[in-house]
Amino acid sequence: MRTYNERISIYHGMVSTIAINLAGNFYPIFAISILGATNYQVGLISSLPPLIALVMTIPAAILLNRLESQKKTVAMAVLVARLLFILLIGVVYVSSPYQAWAFLIIIALMNIPATLSNIGWQTLISGMIKDERRGVFFSDRNRLLTIAGMISTLVIGIIMKNQTTNASAYQWLFFVALLFGLGEVFFLMKHKEKVQPSTSLKKSSMNWSIFKDHGYKWFLIAALCFNFTWQMSWGIFNIYNVRIAEATILWISIFSVANQVVQIFTFPLWKKWAEQKSNTLMLVWAALGMALVPFLTILSTNLYYLTAVSAISGFFISGVVLLLFNLLLEQSPVENRTYCITTYNVLLSFVAFIAPQIGILLLEGIGIQKSMELNSMLRIVSALVFLLMYAQTRKFKKVVLVKN
Repeated sequence: MRTYNERISIYHGMVSTIAINLAGNFYPIFAISILGATNYQVGLISSLPPLIALVMTIPAAILLNRLESQKKTVAMAVLVARLLFILLIGVVYVSSPYQAWAFLIIIALMNIPATLSNIGWQTLISGMIKDERRGVFFSDRNRLLTIAGMISTLVIGIIMKNQTTNASAYQWLFFVALLFGLGEVFFLMKHKEKVQPSTSLKKSSMNWSIFKDHGYKWFLIAALCFNFTWQMSWGIFNIYNVRIAEATILWISIFSVANQVVQIFTFPLWKKWAEQKSNTLMLVWAALGMALVPFLTILSTNLYYLTAVSAISGFFISGVVLLLFNLLLEQSPVENRTYCITTYNVLLSFVAFIAPQIGILLLEGIGIQKSMELNSMLRIVSALVFLLMYAQTRKFKKVVLVKN
């Protein structure tokens, strides 16, 4: 039986997923088809948000640590971020040579409040969900959110199947995303938050002792290595799908739906396997599976084949999404969880900024096929880092048991 906050969190996640899917899924094709964006600018669609997050995460964390109640601040940040969809609606009226850059600037601006809301939500929800409920809840939540995202993406793909080069269609898309964004704010405010008394510890901007924690330190190393290899190919995939495979909005939607359908059915599997083995060990297999995707993608431009590859990707992405967040909470000491989450987000933002840029540089330097092949090899290396983490944490636990 789900608690009140669990139910509200699921409702909030559904409208948030729909809002993000309605807009974010189609940013690259909008930039290429309507705004005439270059490869470098397409790469910036993936790189700019984490750059802003890198700059904003520490100030956002300091602000959140000083608050006794975070819910209202998080809700207001979401509201500001979603209201900026209005600017996206108007970007087509900017002079043609500057449209793509105006679009990128708006995306950057949106991620200033989005960074605050992201960190605030992670901290907020970690305090609302009991440790013993975490695996079941996030597995259920991720599955239901994926269903909501899948349905919304498929509906939009069908409605806009012949509208790939119609600027007005994208404007309506951003407007509907705005409406769902207002729903996010509503459900955020419905959460029942336990107000935490302000303390001197909460007001400190950083606690460097987190880097002395063996499990958290290894989590950072492994997670950042994996995220680097995962995210460096995002821009390349977008360019391959739109420029090389010539996928329309409908096909982009079909790729996404195929990916999400598989995720829906495999979240419970990853939860079960993680409970039987461990989050870390299962991340080894998830990362190895993700290493297949770039290599498989470049074997053909057939859109039906690419749909199948997207479905294969969904199986492993469900594991990555579920296990990474669970592992973050598992390896973050409870008393310093806010600092651990903040630090992870700062470092992740740095990786997420440079990784797509390196991917685009490789694309320009060695071509799309060799770039994808190299990315597959690097993803295999990242899987081995998770295996090393698994071995090291088991060894550390045995040493601690012997000492005690």
